[in-house]
Amino acid sequence: MPEERREAHLRRVDRARNMARFYTLSVEMALFDSWSCTKAYGRIGARRGRIMVGLYANEEEALAALSSLLRQKLRRGYVPADKAVPARPSGR
Repeated sequence: MPEERREAHLRRVDRARNMARFYTLSVEMALFDSWSCTKAYGRIGARRGRIMVGLYANEEEALAALSSLLRQKLRRGYVPADKAVPARPSGR
């Protein structure tokens, strides 16, 4: 069985709306045999963003949460960071 995705880096850039956002999701083992699904998000280039951590009893629940969040963000227009439009045009 292939290993499920444990990390995702997403971007949403719309220059017409002055929008440049990032979203990072990851699943990691936490203390005391629990698992966490961490999401970090904010404006690209900003000094500060937001971080939220959800704790889950097992790895399967954490991966299900990551998968659900990933589907939601892709529906809202986010794309994988390696395929995203640059936040600033080159040449500046």
